[in-house]
Amino acid sequence: MNYSQTIRERRTIRRFNPTPVDPDMVVSLLTDAATLYEAEGTPRWRCLYAGSAESRQRLVESMIAKMKESKFGKLIPAKMINYFIKQITDIPSHLIFIAESVSDQRQRDENYAAVCSIMQNFLLLGWEHGLGALWDTDPMLQSESFLAEIGLQEGERFAGILHVGYFDKVPRARRRTPAEQKWTSIVGDGQPDEKQSNNARISEQSILEVLNDAVWAPNDGLREPWRFIYVTGSGAVGKLPVLQGNPSPALLLVVAKEEADSHKEEEDYAAVCCLIQNFQLLVKSKPWYARRTVPEWIYDQDHCKLFGIRPLERIVAVLELGEDDPFSQSAPSAPPLLNLTHL
Repeated sequence: MNYSQTIRERRTIRRFNPTPVDPDMVVSLLTDAATLYEAEGTPRWRCLYAGSAESRQRLVESMIAKMKESKFGKLIPAKMINYFIKQITDIPSHLIFIAESVSDQRQRDENYAAVCSIMQNFLLLGWEHGLGALWDTDPMLQSESFLAEIGLQEGERFAGILHVGYFDKVPRARRRTPAEQKWTSIVGDGQPDEKQSNNARISEQSILEVLNDAVWAPNDGLREPWRFIYVTGSGAVGKLPVLQGNPSPALLLVVAKEEADSHKEEEDYAAVCCLIQNFQLLVKSKPWYARRTVPEWIYDQDHCKLFGIRPLERIVAVLELGEDDPFSQSAPSAPPLLNLTHL
């Protein structure tokens, strides 16, 4: 795959044609999407597939239950409700993604980030095969009947539905803010600096070029809830206890805004995870590596303040950047186990 081209060309699709989608291809793409995800640990997640006419009908009925019961829903004409039902049931395939939600925040974040990244991989792989998708998390559709239909258990977190199908028209592109406008450098002594570090092995311009492709990530309303902090030099990188004595040549802190609206905050966090996944895919063609980590220190406000993390912001991941990947010679990990069931 030409990751740069696919990431930039992919669009959210809302109108699908009736061409059937081969279930075997969906499973194959999902397996490949899971394989492309690289991070620490083993994420815990599962997926449900609604591909038959009967399962699509049950899914949409469960989705609209909350809407029909609301005051607003009772004012909606039956004709419009039936139109919505038809719109959803006519889409050939639906994938429902669920992450394990544990008490430990770090593991909970890793599981959710993995699901969002795998969903992004599926969007890109599907696009290469002519498939479009809509990433749906609308809270109005998350009724008790919907959660019961997908079998959501205690200790699980709904991540979203991908409505998947073929399409006839590609929506026009909508601009993205250049990464340079959301970029901060911290060099040497830990203070912000507009100049590039002489000690950096990877130029800021090289990283920014990759980021300017990576920002073409799905994000609702184009809120672009991210910014980037580039940390290089032993005086700055060495402030982190986990790296003291063997610091990475450079770090890229990927930061997300925090929102008062919990649904918006989840969407924004997912968008940042997709951007990070794009970045890692793009780096595969570079002579340097970007290793995604979620270290414990990002949950320590005092450590975060050292790097200029503002109130109502959080670090989603730390990308360790370098020329020679110290993990490249390690034994290959086992193929991911695909926990997929049919609805």
